[in-house]
Amino acid sequence: MSHVHTDEPDSPAHRGRVLERLLEEAGVVTGAELDAFLDRLPATSSPANGARIVARAWSDDEFRQRLLDDGAAAIAELGYSVGGGPAVVLRVVENTEQVHNVVVCTLCSCYPLALLGPSPSWYKSDAYRARVVRDPRGVLAEFGYFPNEHVTINVLDANAETRYLVLPRRPAGTDGLSEEGLAKLVTRRGLIGTAAV
Repeated sequence: MSHVHTDEPDSPAHRGRVLERLLEEAGVVTGAELDAFLDRLPATSSPANGARIVARAWSDDEFRQRLLDDGAAAIAELGYSVGGGPAVVLRVVENTEQVHNVVVCTLCSCYPLALLGPSPSWYKSDAYRARVVRDPRGVLAEFGYFPNEHVTINVLDANAETRYLVLPRRPAGTDGLSEEGLAKLVTRRGLIGTAAV
């Protein structure tokens, strides 16, 4: 069985990272500009899809439990799929007062593209992939997020067979918001775990 989860020089993921790095080094584009462009891509592959899923989970406890039990089946109820073929499993992990989850793919950049849109440049960077495993609190601090010391940080390594979606904690004071209003609060960084909502 062949896997696209590779960091070989001839792999598409590796070539894409090299091209991005060269464009950034040449001053043609910045990582932030690339991320802004990716955020504007069509809704078929968008962080808005993941945000809608989270908003439903925040609004419907039964859906939330189904999402945590079987992510792919639950998102199918809303018309979404993980993408990547039938063998790809979606694991949804919930942030709580005691646990914060953050996702990485240490080998390349496996990621639920259909739910989060194209992965941001920092997610694919060698620095993020190496450092978040060794120093998750330090990396989160660089993103401006500072979990309390008593919070356990789980670093989840995505791969060709398993993709992750973080279910962030619902912000306080949002009880009166509709699902649409809640979805507007959710960011791609929150769905990866490098930010709170």
